[in-house]
Amino acid sequence: QAVMADTAYDSDALRATIAARNAQAVIPSNPSRARKHSLDRHLYAQRHLIECCFSKLKQFRRVATRFEKTARNYLAIVTIAAIVLWIR
Repeated sequence: QAVMADTAYDSDALRATIAARNAQAVIPSNPSRARKHSLDRHLYAQRHLIECCFSKLKQFRRVATRFEKTARNYLAIVTIAAIVLWIR
């Protein structure tokens, strides 16, 4: 229902693609853009929480460097790291 991205993804083509899929673009306008688009600040704050979660997961060396060869094993390592973060 919503596509969240940072300012680097602010383009008319991407916004048109998002609108064609009946979704809301939660992308802040590029400062150099002449026509500014509205932004749902509450949804954009939720994006920040997700970014912080990825940052914490990357503190685990095995997650950041992806030592695991298969997707199944990598998912297991990410799950273990998420559990450790949740317990803290």
